[in-house]
Amino acid sequence: MSDVQNINVTVAGGYEPSVINLKQGVPAQITFTRTSTQGCLDVVHSNALNFETALPIDEPKTVMIPTKQAGEFNFSCGMDMFHGTIHIK
Repeated sequence: MSDVQNINVTVAGGYEPSVINLKQGVPAQITFTRTSTQGCLDVVHSNALNFETALPIDEPKTVMIPTKQAGEFNFSCGMDMFHGTIHIK
């Protein structure tokens, strides 16, 4: 079972999609692409999933998501003004 879950998120005045559903135990990666300079969306991070990455404009950035543990995990911009949720089940 070498499948990888690939999710693309557009970052422009928020996250689209802002809710991501992943299967537990299947490797996952989320690619964030910031298409707007609006707001404080030049960083995305999640304390719960232990990642933080800068998002240069129009440059896709991929983050590996651990899926061993089921649950609901939040991610947000650097100033915690824009939010998204990752559901692992």
